[in-house]
Amino acid sequence: VGVCKQEMLQKKNAVLVDGIILNGPIMDSKAGEKFVEEACKVIMEEVVQKADDVTEKVCEWQAPEMLKQILDLEMRDTGECHQKILQLCRDVIKYSVKTNHPRFFNQLYAGIDYYSLVARFITEALNPSVYTYEVSPVFLLVEEAVIKKMIEFIGWEEGDGIFNPGGSVSNMYAMNLARYKFCPEIKEKGLSGLPRLVLFASEECHYSMKKAASFLGIGTENVYFIKTDERGKMIPEELEKQVQRARKEGSAPFLVCATAGTTVLGAFDPLDKIADICEKHGLWLHVDASWGGSALISRKHRRLLHGIHRADSVAWNPHKMLLAGIQCCALLVKDNSGLLKKCYSAEAAYLFQQDKFYDVSYDTGDKSIQCSRRPDAFKFWLMWKALGTTGLEERVNRALALARYLVEEIKKREGFQLLLEPEYANICFWYIPPSLRKMEDGPEFWHKLHQVAPVIKERMMKKGSMMLGYQPHRGKVNFFRQVVISPQVSREDMDFLLDEIELLAKDL
Repeated sequence: VGVCKQEMLQKKNAVLVDGIILNGPIMDSKAGEKFVEEACKVIMEEVVQKADDVTEKVCEWQAPEMLKQILDLEMRDTGECHQKILQLCRDVIKYSVKTNHPRFFNQLYAGIDYYSLVARFITEALNPSVYTYEVSPVFLLVEEAVIKKMIEFIGWEEGDGIFNPGGSVSNMYAMNLARYKFCPEIKEKGLSGLPRLVLFASEECHYSMKKAASFLGIGTENVYFIKTDERGKMIPEELEKQVQRARKEGSAPFLVCATAGTTVLGAFDPLDKIADICEKHGLWLHVDASWGGSALISRKHRRLLHGIHRADSVAWNPHKMLLAGIQCCALLVKDNSGLLKKCYSAEAAYLFQQDKFYDVSYDTGDKSIQCSRRPDAFKFWLMWKALGTTGLEERVNRALALARYLVEEIKKREGFQLLLEPEYANICFWYIPPSLRKMEDGPEFWHKLHQVAPVIKERMMKKGSMMLGYQPHRGKVNFFRQVVISPQVSREDMDFLLDEIELLAKDL
């Protein structure tokens, strides 16, 4: 190192400051390019090319302490050679869950879209931040085009929107926006002097509503949870009762959050009837369609969201049913008067100068609570360009057709029992092993059945054959929730799922 330093100092115009040579780059670009090339080859071989191979494991299960040893997580003073880093990349892939595997059914996202993946490669390489046109000209225009198209599918003539890091954040944006519309002075004066604000959401709403109420200082006790029917849909008459109760208590209702596609049961609230109540009482209607919003793309299934055009705001996550890649989440707002910007702007003079040489209306960063922001819309845009609306529609229709096939197969098989007929891609069912089938229905039966799903889940994880979620819910003991999303999934995978559960549970 000392010799190299001397050679560099002897070069013409060599500059040394605080013992550091400033001439030339510090990085070895050629070596870096070679590493990227080799790492991309590993990604292609170990992730992309194996994405539809059902003979591969969904996961290579290891307990946390063992995985810590395998991965050698310790950071050291000196860097390690590229070959060791490449091996680490292989290990990371090997021991990670393959969410693009056809038999990964665990979450409300799955699968791999090749166009979205390439879009992510491009944006990761370019490393943009979407706040001003001067630093993100392409990605700001892309986001504008995507939001405009999503607004059309909701049924609004105009609107506004922004992509956020998750549906939970979109719901928080909407809650804050509704509060700002209700009392604009809160932006400057804060919470002091305000009446007790109350909002309404169904018992089946996403937990982010409670988190948002806590984060925004509204308080979780001021979220009134509305009763749902046996299918998990909000009961409008119960909403009306709770709004009137809040007013009698002297509270100030300002927001109703309806859900289009609940997390567990996949229920769609009756939006038209809820909108009637919101109009009657002057309440902001937000629809959390993070999961169910993609049904809008399907002419056959968009009826599930009938009435969504009456909402004031909508959360919609294309990274779920449409496979746009995590994260890809939009908050869409009917108001086109600049409400988002009025609510969130801070007018940072070093970013949003008003005397720039181009149209500063394209500097959309002041609509966001973030400064740095990823170009998430680009993934959706490139995929949409490649597949067209008909290609996206086919994904939705096929996923729901596969869900219907699985439901019919569950009905035919002894030991499988549906909780309810699904209307979306969430199929909730129990598996009753042979030892419990003749047992009398009662507390002991349900106590034993409660223990079945966790054991089957452990066995499938350790075997690596598939991943399927389970949970208790509203007084019901543990049941499986199977979600169909990925276009890689086939009818054979549906049959395998049922066969595998029977196999894993034959001794229970």
